[in-house]
Amino acid sequence: MLPEFKSIFDLLKAFPTEQDCIAHLENIRWNGVIVSPFDETSKVYKCAGNKYKCKNTGKYFNVRTNTVFDNTKIPLQKWFLALYVFSSHKKGISSHQLAKDISVTQKSAWFLLHRLRYAFEHPNFHATLGANDAVEIDETFIGGQSKNKHASKKTKTENGGTVHEQQPVIGMLERNGNLIAKVIPNRHKETLLPIIYNNVEADSVIMTDELPAYKDLKYEFTHNKVNHGAKEYVNAMAHTNSIEGFWSHLKRGIDGIYHWVSKDHLQSYVNEFTLRYNTRKDSTQIRFDLILSNVVGRRLTYENLIK
Repeated sequence: MLPEFKSIFDLLKAFPTEQDCIAHLENIRWNGVIVSPFDETSKVYKCAGNKYKCKNTGKYFNVRTNTVFDNTKIPLQKWFLALYVFSSHKKGISSHQLAKDISVTQKSAWFLLHRLRYAFEHPNFHATLGANDAVEIDETFIGGQSKNKHASKKTKTENGGTVHEQQPVIGMLERNGNLIAKVIPNRHKETLLPIIYNNVEADSVIMTDELPAYKDLKYEFTHNKVNHGAKEYVNAMAHTNSIEGFWSHLKRGIDGIYHWVSKDHLQSYVNEFTLRYNTRKDSTQIRFDLILSNVVGRRLTYENLIK
């Protein structure tokens, strides 16, 4: 049984050697019963060097196989330290800073962080919302505006006007519960409503602003709204202040730590901040082990990442 760790010092005491890290990951992944990633029905032989052999396929594997740690020479001690810092810092950590902290190249740190973000999309937070409390729904835009760019970098239409390049994101937050946030192509009704229907239980109480795309929600939910255009931010129990607080935190993190994110990777960054929000009441160690429990089957190659 590991002692609870609440600081980097505690983490280093809990995992003083590479073997301690391997043993902890094996316990989380297999809990004493080794299962082959190539054939779950196969008998497994223990070999030297923390390796195992699948009898049915004849292939060798270890605890890293078919995880975000697969095919990397970075020691698990550095992975664990990176995961601790990354998951516990409220606004994340840049690849430049992490590279200095764990003594790897910036490119390796950037790839490492993206692999960890891949494990942040945890199935525990995919359950539909609205069973226990009202759900606040709102959208925001991430990214700078084209009109603020240097003239040589502005994206323009054929008529010379600037293109709106900010990326919309929809968030659905159950009060005193979990949050689901998704990058979307636009704020049209045809885009927003299916996402809401798939993630919020029917007949739930929902709160939105006055966006016309939400008008038809009244047929499936108890729909309350506030009119932000008229400077109305609270209407009895109706408000979207909680989800807007998350947007503020997300944007401060992106602006202050990452400075800029591409549209291709934006969902990964949204997942990062979403998991921190959904585990806000958990201890650092519970969050740490929760993410470790989701590393299996999530191998991410560098080629796929930059594709």
